[in-house]
Amino acid sequence: MTRASLDKQPHDVAAMFDDVAAKYDITNDVLSLGQARLWRKAVARAVAARPGERVLDLAAGTGTSSMPFSAAGAYTVPCDFSLGMLGEGKRRHPWMPFTAGDATRLPFADGTFDAVSISFGLRNVQDTDAALREMLRVTRPGGRVVICEFSHPTWAPFRTVYTEYLMRAVPPVATAVSSSPDAYVYLAESIRAWPDQRALARRLQQAGWTKVAWRNLTGGIVALHRGTRPNKA
Repeated sequence: MTRASLDKQPHDVAAMFDDVAAKYDITNDVLSLGQARLWRKAVARAVAARPGERVLDLAAGTGTSSMPFSAAGAYTVPCDFSLGMLGEGKRRHPWMPFTAGDATRLPFADGTFDAVSISFGLRNVQDTDAALREMLRVTRPGGRVVICEFSHPTWAPFRTVYTEYLMRAVPPVATAVSSSPDAYVYLAESIRAWPDQRALARRLQQAGWTKVAWRNLTGGIVALHRGTRPNKA
């Protein structure tokens, strides 16, 4: 792992996502061997958006992850720090309220949303703990958070195979299907450096979330964490 590639500044990471916006969704489908669509369905079930609710979808990219919430009847705000991603999303879904925003300084009032979701974006935020606190701030008391993120496979032999796939297979596959393969080298390295399931759960609790729990998907390649904002006394 190269330390320099993980020490990217926020504007560097945003530019990286700008570069891959047009082919981002199809590249993810290829690299995940089709699992990305199943993971999105699991997120939609966990969020359980209902008509009339307000849902904030952070790191929404082109809005693909936001569509299930909107289809359920919730007022859904896709938010991302990459203007390239937002522009591509707006081109595809002109009716959605795409919003530019930094996860550590969200442009929303306290208690605005019934649910906040972020899929495969939290590890790209420079200050994870600040982002978790901001999500808490913009969620109403009793509201919920759902975080879908790459994690650590639970079976040791599979974990070894998976790590080899990340560092050996991802770069050549990305070169074939993406306009910016270097971006996927960064993503692979960021996945390896990310905390495991239990460590992320602790960080959620430290940020103020309660009823924190997680569920492994695809053998722990991905983990789905959930939490609730406490009701006011």
